[in-house]
Amino acid sequence: MKNNKLALILGTMLAIVCGGLLIAAQTRNSNVQKRPQIDAGNYRLSGPYTHKNLSIFLIHSKTTTRTKTFLTLQEALEQKKVVVYETQNVNELAIENRSSEDVYVQAGDIVKGGQQDRMLGVDFIVPPKSGRLPIAAFCVEHGRWSGRGNERSSVFSSSSDAAVTREIKLAAKSANSQGEVWENVRLAQDKLSENVGGRVNSTVSASSLQLAVENTRVRATADSYIQALANIVAKQDDVIGYVFAINGNVNSADVYSSNALFRKLWPKLLKANAVEAIANLQQNGFKPASADNAKTFLNDAEKPKPSEKEVTSRVKVVTREDDQNVFFETKDEAQKGAWVHRNYIKKN
Repeated sequence: MKNNKLALILGTMLAIVCGGLLIAAQTRNSNVQKRPQIDAGNYRLSGPYTHKNLSIFLIHSKTTTRTKTFLTLQEALEQKKVVVYETQNVNELAIENRSSEDVYVQAGDIVKGGQQDRMLGVDFIVPPKSGRLPIAAFCVEHGRWSGRGNERSSVFSSSSDAAVTREIKLAAKSANSQGEVWENVRLAQDKLSENVGGRVNSTVSASSLQLAVENTRVRATADSYIQALANIVAKQDDVIGYVFAINGNVNSADVYSSNALFRKLWPKLLKANAVEAIANLQQNGFKPASADNAKTFLNDAEKPKPSEKEVTSRVKVVTREDDQNVFFETKDEAQKGAWVHRNYIKKN
């Protein structure tokens, strides 16, 4: 009898303990599900690395990442593995991957040529031997609707530059407004002209953002930033992205799933940041941004409720947005929904 009572007591105690553990586990799982998808605690920040009014905070991964390798759009065009076609539609182009490699296109990439220079509007992965696929775009040149010089009007020749201000990016990625893109291209040209001491608008096409970025004064001024900051990522194999600040104000961040993809894109990204710093040049009178400012920005941008959009059957973009920040996460269904790129933009 005593043995039976003892067994009953022990059994009851075991059930209580197990039940408590189950509830605790369920609670922990619930908390994980409710947390934002990412946490700046997963990153280590270094810096700032500063030149004039541009400061860079490097983002280091705390874990080893092994993801698919991609050709960038710039690489693929240079190697003639991809063709970007004019469609006669201002806000849609066609892209074809003729290679056996995946090609990564980043929202904000500028393609030069066609009947008007365009900025690609979405992150996009072009699979091998893709055939022609539609891709969203915004015009970053106003008025021209024919071939320019020796450029072919049916295709785009290169993609060496990207959108150069957050206002242009927000107009495309958040507001989805062609009118706002044109207006912010004009404002960027005006600011650059004022700060480099001469009009940057090309006589060939005064409205072209691409040709304004190619202006000799802009290039010469941007080169000082690039020479000062380009090598900060050298020999740092754990760097997967960065946050940048202009005039002491945190502006934006880009983070990638691998160091390899980040390194490929870094020169193009830094060039765009340098041009934006020139457009907003403030020589003195500002308090430098800190690593805490950068980390707070990352954390705050991750908090809003997510919404998901299917770009293609393979690519999905998760957006989190409030009145202060907007965050975009590009996922690749070919990698079981693993993220490829995270873009953070501070609205003001």
